[in-house]
Amino acid sequence: MDRGASLKIHILGIAGTFMGGIAQLAKAMGVTVSGSDQAVYPPMSSQLSKAGIEVMEADSLDFLQQTPDAVVIGNALSRGHQAVEAVLNAQQVYTSGPQWLADHILKDRWVVAVAGTHGKTSTASMVAWILEDAGLNPGFLIGGVPENFGVSARLGDAPFFVVEADEYDTAFFDKRSKFVHYHPRTCVLNNLEFDHADIFDSLAAIQKQFHHLLRTVPGNGLIIMPNDEPALDDVVAQGCWSQIQQQGDGGEWSASLKQQDAGVFEVFYQKQSQGVVNWPMTGAHNVRNALSAIAAAVHCGVPPHLAVASLSTFKGIRRRMTLVGRVNDIAVYDDFAHHPTAIATSLAGMCAKIQQSHQPTGRLIAVFEPRSNTMRLGVHRHTLPKAFTCADAVFGFIDPAWQWQLNIDQFKCPVTLADNYDKLYESLIKFCQPDDQVIFMSNGSFGGLHQRLIKGLKQKYPSSLSKEFYE
Repeated sequence: MDRGASLKIHILGIAGTFMGGIAQLAKAMGVTVSGSDQAVYPPMSSQLSKAGIEVMEADSLDFLQQTPDAVVIGNALSRGHQAVEAVLNAQQVYTSGPQWLADHILKDRWVVAVAGTHGKTSTASMVAWILEDAGLNPGFLIGGVPENFGVSARLGDAPFFVVEADEYDTAFFDKRSKFVHYHPRTCVLNNLEFDHADIFDSLAAIQKQFHHLLRTVPGNGLIIMPNDEPALDDVVAQGCWSQIQQQGDGGEWSASLKQQDAGVFEVFYQKQSQGVVNWPMTGAHNVRNALSAIAAAVHCGVPPHLAVASLSTFKGIRRRMTLVGRVNDIAVYDDFAHHPTAIATSLAGMCAKIQQSHQPTGRLIAVFEPRSNTMRLGVHRHTLPKAFTCADAVFGFIDPAWQWQLNIDQFKCPVTLADNYDKLYESLIKFCQPDDQVIFMSNGSFGGLHQRLIKGLKQKYPSSLSKEFYE
C-alpha cells in the first residue's frame, strides 16, 4: 500500500496507545511520521523506536518547520498547550486521530469495532487473533498489546480491520466520541456503565453517544451485545436498523464453564455446541468477551468451530493480569483495571484460579492507583470498597488531598495508603511473604513499582528461585 507515500504528518500526543497506533499505521502506509509528547514509556516507546518514528519534546515547535501536510492532535491536548496554539496561529492544517484513521484507512475496510465500558482491549484482541489464525491477516488498532502479535497496531490486508472503539471524546475541537468516526460493519457492544465523569454528566449522555454509533452501522451489518445489560437495551430502544445477535444465557451465543476459573468452557450457538475453549485466561468476564469475539469473527466469515479453536491459542494481552515475575513463590501481576467493576472482575478471576488450583496459597494483595479522572472526581467512592471484596489486603498510592473519597471504613480488609511510590514500596516489601499473589492495578505505568518490587524481593530472598516474565 503506497497511497500515503507522499504525505507527511506530525502527531501531537504520540505516546498514547491510540495515537501511537495511528503513527505506526501511517508509517506502514509510507507516510513520513514524526510526533511529540511529554511522557514516553514502554511499551509504546519501544514500538515507536522500532518503527523508526522520531519523537520530540511536548512543547517543541520544530515540527512546523518541517511543513507537515497535517498535524494530528490527540484528545489529551487542549487550548492553551503551546504546540496547539502554534498550530492554530500558523493556520496549519490539523485533524484528529479518529478522523485521520477514518479518512486514510477505515474507508476501504470491513471494520470490526469493539465498544463498551469494559473488555474492549481483550475482545478486540481476541477478534484479531481469530481472524489471523484463519489466515485473513487483519489490520488492527487496539488499546493494549496482544501477546499473539506483540504490537498494538498493524495495517494488515484488506478487507478486515479491528478497532477498539472508545467513547471518550475525539479532540478539543470535536466533542463527539471517537467511535462515531469508524462506521463499523460488525459492531460489538460489551457493556455500558457510567464512566469518564470529566466529560460526561450522566449515563444518559454516554448512551446518546452509543446511539450515535448504532446509527452508523449499516442495515446489512451486525450488532453483537449481551442480553443482560439494561443500559445497552435502552440504547437500542432509541432506534436500531441492523441485525442484533445476543450472547449469554438465552442468547444466540452462550457458554458452559467446565472449570471454576473459566479456563475451560464450551461454546454454543443456538444451543448447538461449537467446540471447547481451553485457554490461560481467567474470569467469567473473559468468557463473555470470548463469545462476542467469536460472534464477530463468524460474521466476518470464519466458521464457528475454527473461531472457537483459535481462542485456545490466544495468549492474552499485556497488562491484563500479566505475570511480571515470581520470587520465593511470591507472584507479582500487572493489570490495567482502574474502574470498580474491572477491579472486582480481575480479583474474582484470580480468586477462582487460586481455588481451582487446589494448592496452598498465601494472601491476595491488591495494589491500586486511582488515577483516572472519574476516580479522582470521587464518582466511585461508594462502590470502590466492594470491588476489593476478594482481597486479603489493599495498598494504594493516593494523593492526601482526596483520601477522604476512599471510604476506608467500608473496606473488608486492611488498607495501607501512601502518597509516594517510595513509601508504598517500603510497605509492600515488608508485608509480602511466600505464596502471596500481588496484583498491581492502574491505567498508568505505576512508576514501574511492580518491577521494583521484583528486584527488592530478589534482594530480600537472595537464595530463592525467581523468574521475570516481561519488562
